Amino acid sequence: MTRLFDHYLPQSDRFFDEVIAREGAPRSHYDIMMQRFNQFSAADIRARRELVNIFFRNQGITFTVYGVDEGIERIFPFDLIPRIIPGSEWEGIERGLVQRITALNLFLSDIYLNQKILRDKVIPAELVLGSKHFRREFVGVRPPLGIYIHVTGSDLIRDAAGRYLVLEDNLRTPSGVSYMLQNRIAMKRAFPVLFDRYTVRPVENYPQQLLRTLQEISPTPKLDPKVVVLTPGIYNSAYFEHSFLARQMGVQLTEGRDLVVNNNKVYTRTTRGLKIVDVIYRRVDDEFIDPLVFRPDSVLGVAGLINAYRKGNVTLANAIGTGVADDKVIYSFVPQIIKYYLGEDPILDNVETWLAGNPKHLKYILENLDKLVVKAANESGGYGMLVGPESTPEQRERFAEKIVENPRNYIAQPTISLSRHPSFFNETELAPCHIDLRPYVLYGKSVSIVPGGLTRVALKRGSLVVNSSQGGGSKDTWVIDN
Repeated sequence: MTRLFDHYLPQSDRFFDEVIAREGAPRSHYDIMMQRFNQFSAADIRARRELVNIFFRNQGITFTVYGVDEGIERIFPFDLIPRIIPGSEWEGIERGLVQRITALNLFLSDIYLNQKILRDKVIPAELVLGSKHFRREFVGVRPPLGIYIHVTGSDLIRDAAGRYLVLEDNLRTPSGVSYMLQNRIAMKRAFPVLFDRYTVRPVENYPQQLLRTLQEISPTPKLDPKVVVLTPGIYNSAYFEHSFLARQMGVQLTEGRDLVVNNNKVYTRTTRGLKIVDVIYRRVDDEFIDPLVFRPDSVLGVAGLINAYRKGNVTLANAIGTGVADDKVIYSFVPQIIKYYLGEDPILDNVETWLAGNPKHLKYILENLDKLVVKAANESGGYGMLVGPESTPEQRERFAEKIVENPRNYIAQPTISLSRHPSFFNETELAPCHIDLRPYVLYGKSVSIVPGGLTRVALKRGSLVVNSSQGGGSKDTWVIDN
């Protein structure tokens, strides 16, 4: 019988391989996993994959792809080879994320209350005040505990040297945590024996940690604050996650039509009448949250919600206006933000970034479009992006026109050598596929981070795009005790 890893060829000076070291030997924390997978036949792998697929179908674990003819609902692609992170390595990631989230929260508090960082010219004021997601309406509004970003999903990558870098921060309505939780259940069903050989830190208590965080930010002290999840509805790409988290937390899943504002207080409609709401875990973007303040044509939000929020009668998680801090232009200043507020050098570095709004940077970007990755400042999901080495001259020409027309809206980064991990390219063949990592950070009275997160994987051969909407999938992520 051919052993699964016998034909896995990871070697490349351009990419860090998570499993095999440059000298060709397995990294020590993968030894047991590789030995076990090498014992499986092709039939074993197919049987376990089918077991996982049945579980995902029965649980309704799907995502939505817009703009395809064959239908929008798909089972979320899942790769059977887990990603393993030693505990000592994870501790460095954790410290870096706590530092970063602490500084970003201080930044948000400053720009909405004092704007000292702008007066000190650490960041050009026009970049912050001109950001698409800066909400002038909330200058002077302080949320409970002074916390703006209660749930964060920062995307980490590893470069060719194996260093962890922050690719971007997701501070508005970060998604994917439900897939992290379901991936763990799927792996335990398919490969229970592996969990006997490793001490894997648990992720299953994330919903309880999330609920505790949401209760801690209640605008008024209560023994049992009323928390609801606000979803745009069943046609949203992350609706499975909204309903899953509400169910796991034991709270009500609501749409805008289920909530009503009376006398600047928010109530939810129930079979027993109106019940006051203290905290809303919102999965609706700012511009759709209240038709009286933002888009008047929105049917997703709640009329009067913003007044209730301003009056301090309800907490929104995350706070209105947090998007200014995950603007990709502002991202480039995070090392300065950390230094300014904490007096520390960043533990986790940024990826080198050029701003098209800077004339010198713009010239460099336009001259090197074939080598760079160019991103729109406020797009996500792999959209609004040009991957230079994979683009045609015509695509680069069209993108250059967009950049010149609105330089503030674009950044560029080198084509990152994302690390690679063995993944199933077909039923039984392993190939090195590019991955990233999205850990989930909760911020209430303190900062807590679930050990691991969502490892996303580019399942198209050679692709650097890990987003599910662009052909990516995910892996179970194990943080193990050393």
